[in-house]
Parts: sequence; C-alpha cells; structure tokens
Amino acid sequence: MSTETVDAPAVKREPKPRKGVRKWFHEHITKSFETFGRQLGMFVQVFSVLVTDIAKRRFPFREFVRQCAFMASTSVFPTLLVAIPIGVIVSIQVSNIAGQIGATSFSGAATGLGVIRQGAPLVTSLLLAGAVGSAIAADLGSRTIRDEIDAMRVMGVNPIQRLISPRLLATMVVAFLLCGFVCFVGFITGYVFNVYAQGGTPGSYTGTFASFAGTSDLIFALVKAVIFGAIVAVVACDRGLNTSGGPAGVANSVNAAVVNSVLLLFTVNVVLTQLFALVIPTKVV
Repeated sequence: MSTETVDAPAVKREPKPRKGVRKWFHEHITKSFETFGRQLGMFVQVFSVLVTDIAKRRFPFREFVRQCAFMASTSVFPTLLVAIPIGVIVSIQVSNIAGQIGATSFSGAATGLGVIRQGAPLVTSLLLAGAVGSAIAADLGSRTIRDEIDAMRVMGVNPIQRLISPRLLATMVVAFLLCGFVCFVGFITGYVFNVYAQGGTPGSYTGTFASFAGTSDLIFALVKAVIFGAIVAVVACDRGLNTSGGPAGVANSVNAAVVNSVLLLFTVNVVLTQLFALVIPTKVV
C-alpha cells in the first residue's frame, strides 16, 4: 500500500504589533520632556542663587575669574578663525545677489546686518557649545563619577553655589564679549573683501550700513549671545551632574551636551528673531 502524506494547512501568522518601536519612541519623548524640565528648573535655581550670592557678597569671584580666563583662552582664537570666513562668505553671496539685481551699493547694509543679527550670535554660541560646553560637561561629569559632588553635599557645600553659578555667569560674560568681537571682525572682513577683492566703493559700503543698521541691532545681537551663553552653561552643567556609567558616561555626557545645546540654540534663535521682527520694525530709509 502506498502512503500519501497530507500537508498540514498553512497557519497564517498575523504580524505582531511593533511594541518595541512605540515603546522606544514613548521613552525618548518622555525623557526629552524630563530633561527639558530638569534643565529649566536648574536655570531658575542657579539664577536665584546667583542673584542672592551677589547681593549678599558671597559669590565666588575667584572661581568666576578663573572660569572666564579659561573660557576666553579656549574660544577666542577659534572664534577669530571662524569669524573671518563668515564675513567673507556673507560678502561674496550678498555681492553676487546684489550685482544680479543692480543693487551693489547696498552690499554693506546686507553684509553688516547679516553678520550682526545672525552670524555673530550663532558663531559665538556654537563655538561656546563646542569648546566651553564640552569642557564644562567633562569637568562636572568627572567630578560626578568620582563622587566629588556627593562629597560636597555631605560636607554641606552646595554644588550649585560653588560650581554652577560661577560657570553660568562666566559663560554669559564671555558670550557677550565674544559676540561684540565677532561683530567687529565680521564687519571689517566684509568691508576689506568687498572693497579690495570685489571692487566695491568704501563710501557706499559704510554709508548704506549706517543707514540701515542701528543700535538696536547690536543690542539685540548681544542680548541673544548672553541668552545663548546661559543655555550652553545650563545644558552642559545638567549633563555633567547627571553623568553615570564611568568614563564612557562622561563621553556620552559631553556628546549629549553639545548636541542638546545646538538644538536649543537654533530653536531659541528662531523664536528670538521672530520676536525682534515683531517688536522692532524694519528701518526704512
């Protein structure tokens, strides 16, 4: 007798819901809001401690001066190297567009306003995030994994008062000074390149810039730089104080500090630029 094999009917398997992707997305969104809330709370706490300590004359000025010197020495030369190409690039692009529409005499106004309103604050903040923010996160992260922060709390020393507030104020002061420096270097670079490389007229460059630009533009750029400096300091300090996982955790904190700072800086820059456009009307000549 021949035996015949009968295949079992194929069982249709329904695809399982991708719980892993949804769980991952939910966790990351939740952690993002938790991180933002923690950083916002840290800023309020540090700012209140900073004002109180200055008013009561117990602010650690020696640590503040040391941090200012370190931040300035770390970021001034890279800022200079970035400010010069920024001025040249803006001058080239603006001059090309102005030449196409027959408005070469307005190159000075467009170049100067582009550098002052957007270029200088962003260059300053990005260099602070890359050089200063990473150094702050690495320093505080190393202190955290060595249990120095916990030891300070046990001894009754407030890390916010002793470590965070001097770094916050130092970053804001250095950002203010660097922004003014970038404004000057960017304008001079654009002027030299436009006059001597593109055949522009010195009088029209400075004249149109003085006609369209005002004191409010420079003040707005400096205010943005101070706000950006505070964001860099708070994000770096928060990531450093919440470091875990040994030396690898310090590297992750540095990376997260730079990435979070850049994302927040560009987001806040859009909001501030829109507010400035609504509050300060465009100057018409």
